[in-house]
Amino acid sequence: MLSNMIHNFNRHPGNLVRFAGAALLSLALVSGAAARDQSAQSEEAPITEPPMHVLVSIGDQNIKVYRGLDLIETSPISSGKRGHTTPTGVFSILEKRRKHFSNLYDSAPMPFMQRLTWSGIALHQGRLPGYPASHGCIRLPRAFAKSLFSQTDRGMQVIVTRDGAQPVAVSHSVLPQPFVPETQVASLSSRTIEADEALRGAIRPDTVEASLSVAPEKNPNFDLPLRMIITPQSAPNRIMVLQKLLNQMGFNAGPVDGVMGRKTRAAISLFQEGAELPVTGNLTDALEARIQADAGYEKPQNAMLRIRRKFRDIYAAPVTIKDIDSELGTHVFTALDFKEGDSSVGWMSVSAEGQRGGSAEDVLNRIVIPEKVAHKLSEMLTPGTSLTITNRNFKRNTGLGTDFVVITR
Repeated sequence: MLSNMIHNFNRHPGNLVRFAGAALLSLALVSGAAARDQSAQSEEAPITEPPMHVLVSIGDQNIKVYRGLDLIETSPISSGKRGHTTPTGVFSILEKRRKHFSNLYDSAPMPFMQRLTWSGIALHQGRLPGYPASHGCIRLPRAFAKSLFSQTDRGMQVIVTRDGAQPVAVSHSVLPQPFVPETQVASLSSRTIEADEALRGAIRPDTVEASLSVAPEKNPNFDLPLRMIITPQSAPNRIMVLQKLLNQMGFNAGPVDGVMGRKTRAAISLFQEGAELPVTGNLTDALEARIQADAGYEKPQNAMLRIRRKFRDIYAAPVTIKDIDSELGTHVFTALDFKEGDSSVGWMSVSAEGQRGGSAEDVLNRIVIPEKVAHKLSEMLTPGTSLTITNRNFKRNTGLGTDFVVITR
């Protein structure tokens, strides 16, 4: 929309002149009292709240509800009994039903059901004997289940841990900050006024210097938090990469099949001969590095960033994890509340596997996001957006819609 407006102004400068002149003339006719009335009736800025999220501790048999970093409610629970242990990990509320009956266990009632997985794990009202007793669900007292049901939305995150966890404030350059585009300004100069007959009679060109500001477009998805995840990618097959590079350089290494066969060894020998290296036909780390350098090969980034909105994939880009062979654990970072136009936002973190992989800051220090991707994240960022960093697998699309579900046990 903004680009179309500027394009039209460039093609038809008279439109800009007439538009701005009319605006200035209208402003001149508005009395001070009317302006004060208009100011008094202007809309107040919307009140924002930190994102709501839920932490469940299987070991402590309790559930805690937070708004940002503030604990607002807690309750005992009953989780899965032996043989039906409740899985730990990072979940989102996928479905809500005030009245629901189990599809797996004799139509057992599950009031105020909030589904966490499509395989049967949910939060719901149930009996609490003081110990794990369910078939995997997280049972809640009636009053708490009803209260929680009234406050949550689909997509809200629920983190289930073995031991207790809590959110902490975190600040790091890897965590995106809101992007604030510059306001586009078109000038209405004295020369422009003098050149237009319609404006000359209404505005004195010797006293007026005006400008027309075109505000940036608002984000139509600003109230929808994103779900982002960074996970390691499998390294490409070493022999297949070698075969591809040798073929590109004119050495016939045979089909790119990952098999170190006769043709591949012959191609290596020819490369060694041309590079005045000992001809062995054998692959070493040093020889592999030399072939990659001569072919201009750049190793691909070893991780992938994926983003979903409303349970749908909307963006993906390669990123890098330093020291890829070391543990990462599972850490969830969440953007707090901010308004459109704000240039900064605070973040919080929850470590879903304790200190596995180190602290949240240790893990962030190992993430490298390309500048272009970082800029895209800043443009897309919305309040309540979360970023999960883990070397665990995540649940992919089920056909029913889901966020990035990460099981940690």
